[in-house]
Amino acid sequence: MDIRQLQFLIALDELRHFGEAASRCHVTQPALSMRLRQLEDELGLTLVRRGHRFVGFTEEGQRILGWARAVLAAHDGLHAEASVCRGQLVGTLRIGMVPLAGFEPMPLLQRFAAQHADVRFELKSLSSEQILAGLDTNRLDAGFAYADSNHARKYQWLEVAETRMGLLFNRHRWTFGDPELDWAALENLPLGVLSKGMHFRQSLDHGLQTAGVELIPLIETDSVERLIQSVTAGLCCAVMPLGGGLEQRDDALELLPIADSHTLAPLGLAMRRGSPVSALAEALFQFVEASLPNR
Repeated sequence: MDIRQLQFLIALDELRHFGEAASRCHVTQPALSMRLRQLEDELGLTLVRRGHRFVGFTEEGQRILGWARAVLAAHDGLHAEASVCRGQLVGTLRIGMVPLAGFEPMPLLQRFAAQHADVRFELKSLSSEQILAGLDTNRLDAGFAYADSNHARKYQWLEVAETRMGLLFNRHRWTFGDPELDWAALENLPLGVLSKGMHFRQSLDHGLQTAGVELIPLIETDSVERLIQSVTAGLCCAVMPLGGGLEQRDDALELLPIADSHTLAPLGLAMRRGSPVSALAEALFQFVEASLPNR
């Protein structure tokens, strides 16, 4: 058994396709399949259900995947820790980010990258639940997510911003006389919303229900980009976070604050409390903490 076999196994889990997993790992598909069969022979277990294409993992394969991620995290952590001991940071920092928040982490990451030239970034747009699950399974080192006090006890947690909401619209299609709206102003508008299950959507639903406003969305999508395109085209309006700069994408867009609107939980930077904890994640956590105002 070697690290490459475990990397192949995890790539297959993430991509669910033999050819794409082989391409990511820079090997041929027959080579990847052969090495996975060798791993199965060594363990005496069938890990992968195969047909004409990838079908899934066996129950035993799912259990082995958890260990494979832990071993790889420890392997990567060892190299990162060694680089810290040498006075430098080296490696890939895997970060999950919620797609809608009133805080833009890119300027912080840009400054962090300027200080650590040998650090690479793997950025994934995920829901808060997916980010926290990624921390639990060692798929991620850190994540910018919405989390409540229960989560804050489970993870190392640094609150970075409270997210307020506003209405994003095409100014050539709609006009509003007030500099701030209330929830009732949204009742008869064609609204575009994110799919259910994301924290921002849950917060939107809560705000509308609290105000007694019924939401019948014109558009429902799992893509933030599609939502913004729909607003830009004048097809709908959308509730979006203030402070994210979305209205600056197009001169036709305007974002008005909604009174008494905010997400149910604040946005924060999270990483695991228990071992293994990435040295890269710890460095990022300390950097962000030192960079926030009033710290």
